[in-house]
Amino acid sequence: MTIAHHPEEEVLGRIYDHRLMRRLFGYVRPYTIYFILAAGLMVLWSAAQLAGPYLIKIAIDGYILQHDQVGLGVLTGLYFGALIVAAGVRGAQIYALSYMSQRVMYDLRTQLFAHLQRLSPAFYDRNPLGRIMSRLTSDIDALNEMLTYGLIGILADALTLVGIMVILLHLHLPLALVTFLVLPLLIGSFLVFRGPMRETYRDIRVKLARVNATLQENLSGMRVVQLFRRELLNRSQFQRINREHLEAHLRSIWYQALFTPVIGVVTAVGLALVLWKGGGWAVEGSLTVGTLAAFLSYVQRFFQPIENFSEQYTLMQSAMAAAERIFHLLDQPTDIRDAPHPVPVPRFRQALEFRRVSFAYARGDAVLHDLSFSVRKGERVALVGPTGAGKTSIVSLLLRFYEPQAGEILIDGVDIRRMSLADLRRKIGLVLQDPFLFSAPLEHNLTLGHPSISRQGLRHAAQVLGTSRLIERLPQGLDTPIMERGANLSVGEKQLLALTRALAYDPEILILDEATSSVDSETEAMLQEGIKTLLANRTALVIAHRLSTIREMDRILVLHHGHLMEEGTHDALLAAGGLYARLYALQFAAEAESPDAPLAVKPPSERCPPLPTVSLTSRLAPNE
Repeated sequence: MTIAHHPEEEVLGRIYDHRLMRRLFGYVRPYTIYFILAAGLMVLWSAAQLAGPYLIKIAIDGYILQHDQVGLGVLTGLYFGALIVAAGVRGAQIYALSYMSQRVMYDLRTQLFAHLQRLSPAFYDRNPLGRIMSRLTSDIDALNEMLTYGLIGILADALTLVGIMVILLHLHLPLALVTFLVLPLLIGSFLVFRGPMRETYRDIRVKLARVNATLQENLSGMRVVQLFRRELLNRSQFQRINREHLEAHLRSIWYQALFTPVIGVVTAVGLALVLWKGGGWAVEGSLTVGTLAAFLSYVQRFFQPIENFSEQYTLMQSAMAAAERIFHLLDQPTDIRDAPHPVPVPRFRQALEFRRVSFAYARGDAVLHDLSFSVRKGERVALVGPTGAGKTSIVSLLLRFYEPQAGEILIDGVDIRRMSLADLRRKIGLVLQDPFLFSAPLEHNLTLGHPSISRQGLRHAAQVLGTSRLIERLPQGLDTPIMERGANLSVGEKQLLALTRALAYDPEILILDEATSSVDSETEAMLQEGIKTLLANRTALVIAHRLSTIREMDRILVLHHGHLMEEGTHDALLAAGGLYARLYALQFAAEAESPDAPLAVKPPSERCPPLPTVSLTSRLAPNE
């Protein structure tokens, strides 16, 4: 198994972009009141924090050295009150920011989910689900941390830093200038570490997306993994990808571990300078002891925000990379969309038509070539042909999962691209070869929340198709919880339920894509009468490899490599001795050898040419 690398994971813009921040603040705007409240509380908190050392200066110079016990007691109370105010304000600030951040993340995650539902299947053909899940989970969490702690933390530390600088300049200008001598060292440290840390945190996000994609793929395909004994091989491949993620994290830890001591050394140098020069001036009498004590306390607090910048810088690096990737996903175009002014279409009345349709998937392999056919209202038409003939692609185009490169698909003479997607898909019911069931009660899986389908209607549909016996066997009937992807049901049972869902939905055009391929002969025989009822007086397209299921179709279209080779009824196509007859003979060879079989009159090799060779690598559409 080769792990695909996706270039769009790595080719991204700058790690910090004011356009990204402006766009992110667009989500914050509805909750501006909470941001303003947090900013106001932040100012109060910074003021309370800055008051402490100044009160210590007053206590030493004005009361301790003067032996004033009463004044010292009052000042101690003020100092304690400042600490209490700072703690309370800090708690309220964190609550306001956390509430705002969670609301923003809720809105962003909701918009992402809605956008993902609008993207066409072509997008999911190109992008692993695990990679997409990283956007909705880890990347959203990174933004949440940035909004809750990073952004306001930087603002709070910046405000504290400016306040300390003003106070230091006010207390003693020469000593303040001595303290600021270490600023070039701090700025140089940031410039040295900024680039490597930026690239490291971007690399972590890329590697994490690959880990998630690999996990999702292997867990989804666990049956195949175990069947072909790939556990050791897949584990070694996952270890390699996981090791790359580990190495990226270790690089970030290395830079963080190196950056923090550098800031600590600079802090120590600054304190040493203050103690050396300030102590000398205090001995000379040009600086009071209280001012020196306040200076030492302020200098320690002066470097604390700068030390915090290293962690906040790390957090911002991670969050900005996450924002870049989230907005990259939100900017993916919805290539299948409604027309600016959709044409309202009443109930299906006349015909469905493919008119000179040509189609190729993104990889460039042509799937359909100048294909034309029509299906009249009430007509039951089967699509048959070898694998890769284009049958499933026809269905995907009809449902507008993809767009043709040429030609038109018309319903009652109206191009389906001029209809709204809701109107188009409301007319069509699709039963897939491998039906999808959600983790929800059985009734919800049969109605999918459609308000017009009642429980009585469900029971009638189940009675017609013979599904009622299955429902009665389930422990809670229609209220039985269905596990993820219908894991507590067999494939045949899921197909029975999918047919029941289609009948209850009562679509104007019904598509069956190998809808009975996974049921046994007894179940299939039981289903045939139900399917007759399902197809009665209904326009239907039936994709089938098992040709016994389409003998009574009004018309059969035989496809090969995207071309319409033959069309007609079952008997007429057998009599013609072409591709359909060959397919039938290959599938029912045993019957063909019996005296009363239709093909016994003339050997298949004499009635039709050999089946054209189908390359396994050519023109294979998804799910086909």
